[in-house]
Amino acid sequence: MGKFIGIKILNIIITLWIIATITFFLMKLLPGSPFNEEKLSSLTDEARMEFLAKYELDKPVYVQYGKYLVNLVKGDLGISYYYKGQSVNELLSSRIIPSAFLGAQAIILGLSIGLILGMIAALKHNSVWDYVTMFIAVIGVSVPNFVFAALLQYVVALKWGLFPVAFWEGYDSSILPSIALSLMIIALVSRFTRTEMLDVLQQDYILTAKSKGLSQWAVIIKHAVRNAMIPVITILGPVAVSILTGSLVIENIFSIPGIGSLFVDSIKFNDYTTIMGVTLFYSAFFILTMLVIDLLYSVIDPRIRISGLKG
Repeated sequence: MGKFIGIKILNIIITLWIIATITFFLMKLLPGSPFNEEKLSSLTDEARMEFLAKYELDKPVYVQYGKYLVNLVKGDLGISYYYKGQSVNELLSSRIIPSAFLGAQAIILGLSIGLILGMIAALKHNSVWDYVTMFIAVIGVSVPNFVFAALLQYVVALKWGLFPVAFWEGYDSSILPSIALSLMIIALVSRFTRTEMLDVLQQDYILTAKSKGLSQWAVIIKHAVRNAMIPVITILGPVAVSILTGSLVIENIFSIPGIGSLFVDSIKFNDYTTIMGVTLFYSAFFILTMLVIDLLYSVIDPRIRISGLKG
């Protein structure tokens, strides 16, 4: 276990270093600047150099890169160019709570509904419940979450007046964006659960359990669901990605002051340090999610050993 986690941590460090390096040099290749070019051109050469020195942009690129890596090791993501000199660390810490709450709520909602629908579809195979579940899954995959978000705003918030249309005001204002984010999760989880449950229910050990006199629910809960969950865990990676990418648009639609809206705004204004900081944050989150998924395999099925996950 210790060796496995050590190797994974080393891989995480190397991966984040590669991502940080690529992102840094891509930022240097982007056209434009986070500063007002007209204002800079009106300054004297001495004032302009002093201004660039404030952000350490007067040094060669390789020196800036070296300083950036040193600061990363210290946990310093740099100073934002656009947000009035605030550190990127402060910006992320101030935005993480709305994003984390929204993402966690969407994942819990999506997994819960998706598992229930998938189980019902498998147990009621070729029935109306099965067809309805698959219809929901197709809609979830086909309809972009921002389209679904706009429909929720118009119908549920504007027409029915059940929830706020936008703006972050607490729990009530998080329900509609969470539903919009969870649509893709519901579709993926329900499809995978249905497929795996149908396969598991045909296995010999299920028939053996039934022949021993176990009730249908005991067989389903103790054997079918547990074994069907293993492939479902595999899609938690894509689920995490869908939450990350979906939040970029959803947070802006619902005016939620989260990391997704911070990332979009930083791209609009060429705020290089903030773009790099958010990119690293997203990358670290996704990589750690995949590590947790690897560990969950051994929890769900004791036959799967950590030694077998090294590859």
